[in-house]
Amino acid sequence: MLKHRGFPGRLPGTDFQFTIRRPNPKGVTALSRRERYHDRRPADRRADSGFIKALWIQFGDQPFERGNLDAGRISWLFEREVIAGEDPFDPASYDALLVLDLRQAQRSFPDVFGE
Repeated sequence: MLKHRGFPGRLPGTDFQFTIRRPNPKGVTALSRRERYHDRRPADRRADSGFIKALWIQFGDQPFERGNLDAGRISWLFEREVIAGEDPFDPASYDALLVLDLRQAQRSFPDVFGE
């Protein structure tokens, strides 16, 4: 499992996790699309925004390996702002490539991109 050096481990001042420390001994948690409803708590929205900002700063629009990025946090963005970066895509692999869909990310999180 690749560890992304310099990537924030969590949203500052909160317990919202962005990375994991070690591989899950029971197996890799598969990525899946989680629905974001309009009544989500503001803290959850800030965590999504902070994670998108960290992805943008660290990787830009380039493909990146899932590595030690938290599956739960990615799943809130998966198949919208974060998409598969390879075909075939294995959602249960630490080596899977992902990419930030810049157009969708800018529409969903304009505050991150200064619009």
